[in-house]
Amino acid sequence: MKVAVVVVAAGRGSRFGSTIPKQYLPLNGQPLLRHSLATFCAHPAVRGVVTVIHPDDRALYDAAADGLTVLPPVHGGAERQDSVRMGLEALDGKGFDAVLIHDAARPFVSRRVIDSLLNALLTDAGAIPGLPVVDTVKKVNADRRILSTQPRDGLWRAQTPQAFRFTEILDAHRRFADRALTDDAAVLEAAGGSVVMVEGDATTLKVTTRDDLSGLGQSPQTLLEPRTGSGFDVHAFCEGTFVTLCGIEVPHTHGLAGHSDADVGIHALADALYGAIGAGDIGKHFPPTDMRWKGAPSDIFLRHAATLISACGGRISNVDLTLICETPKVGPHRLAMVQRLAEIMGISAARVSVKATTTEQLGFTGRKEGIACQATATVMLPPCD
Repeated sequence: MKVAVVVVAAGRGSRFGSTIPKQYLPLNGQPLLRHSLATFCAHPAVRGVVTVIHPDDRALYDAAADGLTVLPPVHGGAERQDSVRMGLEALDGKGFDAVLIHDAARPFVSRRVIDSLLNALLTDAGAIPGLPVVDTVKKVNADRRILSTQPRDGLWRAQTPQAFRFTEILDAHRRFADRALTDDAAVLEAAGGSVVMVEGDATTLKVTTRDDLSGLGQSPQTLLEPRTGSGFDVHAFCEGTFVTLCGIEVPHTHGLAGHSDADVGIHALADALYGAIGAGDIGKHFPPTDMRWKGAPSDIFLRHAATLISACGGRISNVDLTLICETPKVGPHRLAMVQRLAEIMGISAARVSVKATTTEQLGFTGRKEGIACQATATVMLPPCD
């Protein structure tokens, strides 16, 4: 499926009591909104993320989404249901099969839950995550006096993101635009669509009060765990007077052929970083069919991968590259390459290793037909399940 995401961030957060809407307040050094945006951008099935914002919040939004591959934001309406419909309308006609609708006030999104939701759409028009109610439920009057104890069998607490087949949820929102329904599942239910519940995640908490925000900063979701990714790339020699390796122009009798600047080292490293967070590869984020990237410097790709890791609440622990070629000689340029890669990623040079080897004159590199590179990256990320 070609999946889109609508993130609803147009609310004013009146109950929160802040001059800045809560979705833009910092959580672990990043705006609250950025955490969920980064998770969706990193998911390999997601092909477009649009955020619905308040017209007054554009500067705050731009700062929160800086460096992420997202669609232009759209302005929301008076009610949440209006905002969702406006987000869906912005995606109409773009070929999406499914859409995830998410509240910006929930910063931590489980990768497992996203996968479960998308799998559920194979049989149902909608799917939402939730947790069974385990506490005793009381019905009270306006004075908070208990009227009765409610049976909790079959009761679940709904979460977001909620997933839907795109055309069906858009049609439902158009048909019931004048109805005040509590969530998007209720909109599809009103249209007669089938919605299934999947197991949610206890860490997908909603920020409503300041205490919620403080509690999230101490939650297990903020503890980092190591993830490792690998990358491999090859480029053939072509006419030219230099090759670009790890961001450094190295004089040579040939150049390297490629859609961008053909920096085989950065391409392999960027793929390793994307792989460590399960975000696909360079082609997902910078398609070779897009002429904007024709001849582009590859530091754009590497900086984007590093930004995505940071936006996910993670950090790069170390990277290790091995350039495979008979020529040119890498040794004289190795330190410059290390420093340049560290600069692009915004990390210490002590966390970067660049090596070179040959294939003992075997294969295409041994015949001096091109250069290959393999890269490994270790990043520290919050748990995703």
